[in-house]
Amino acid sequence: MQTVVIGAGVVGASIAARLAERGAEVALVDQGAPGGGTSSTSYAWVNANGKEPRPYFDLNLAGLEAHHRLSADAADGGGWLGTGGHVEIAVDDAHRDHLAARLARLAERDYAAEAITHERAAELLPDVRVPDDAQLIVHFAREAYAYPALYLAHVLGQARAAGVRVLTGVTVTGLRQSVAGGGEALLVDGTVLPGDTIVSAVGRRTGELAALAGVDVSMQTFTTPGDPTVGYLAETGPVPVRLGRLVTSPWLNVRPAGGGRLLLQALDLDVTADPRDVPGVGSALAAEFLRRLRDVVPGAEGARIERLVVGQRALPGDGRTIVGRVAQAPWLYVVATHSGVTLAPYLGEGVAAEVCGEDVPAFAEFRPERFVADAAYEPVGAPRTPGEQ
Repeated sequence: MQTVVIGAGVVGASIAARLAERGAEVALVDQGAPGGGTSSTSYAWVNANGKEPRPYFDLNLAGLEAHHRLSADAADGGGWLGTGGHVEIAVDDAHRDHLAARLARLAERDYAAEAITHERAAELLPDVRVPDDAQLIVHFAREAYAYPALYLAHVLGQARAAGVRVLTGVTVTGLRQSVAGGGEALLVDGTVLPGDTIVSAVGRRTGELAALAGVDVSMQTFTTPGDPTVGYLAETGPVPVRLGRLVTSPWLNVRPAGGGRLLLQALDLDVTADPRDVPGVGSALAAEFLRRLRDVVPGAEGARIERLVVGQRALPGDGRTIVGRVAQAPWLYVVATHSGVTLAPYLGEGVAAEVCGEDVPAFAEFRPERFVADAAYEPVGAPRTPGEQ
């Protein structure tokens, strides 16, 4: 069986590796370098927290557990996954009520989440200022953060070892059905790659790529600053603070970024995010990130912003994952999700199974045909308050 996987981010590489391990002949194609798209600008919070409705929660929980399994089995110790959990702090009534409702819902689903005391929070976050007026603090013990580049290195290594041919720096300019009934991917240099199945895993470019096959896949695209597809991420230089887990606070979200660095996110600041006009590390925006960091992590007074980017989310029209064959072109299998880092290992396993003829019941609610011409759905809004992203 021949398969072409387009997109060498965390999702595409996972699918390619699992397909090759099942005996498929796989070409993995990317117009840039592996991981150079959405995978490189993700907060990479691995979780099922706040993912609704229930089938979407279940899908993300499967992704979270797949990360833990793959990490535990990895010869390198699963160095891409930070397993210290996540602490969320609410200080106002609205955030408290929202967090309490999530906690109750997750408790019914046996998700690892519990309200903790100020004292316990201080133990978990020794260098973080836990406000005296915090109304509710919740510890999500099973949640994790990922280093996408390290995860990608792991699965690309598996892919190459299993025989995947990796083609980078080549653009797909056409998709069509082959005479034999499969598909063909046409490359900019004139190469034609045949596949019994063509898998699209190109993130935010999904709509554009599907259009090459005459297929309409509903994806939100960037239109104006601050829309749901964009958000800032700021990375500091090394700072001497103790932080081994994710923190969500009313002012700032912060997680380790490796080598003593911290990765920062502030959803309310995203209202000006524009990938065409990214402020520099000496900008007022960078200074505001630092001010908030020093309030939340007092020991970070010497921190500097070394990288400030606008991440662009791969966001289906209704916010939920798309995974499955396209009815109009059954040789084309489309995968697109806002939860790419969380779902990558599970999607790798599941998509490979379906391409090989099996059925994955967990994917039933996420087929591309839900976006028919007359379908009514509510476009997802921009995350602006803690716990929404």
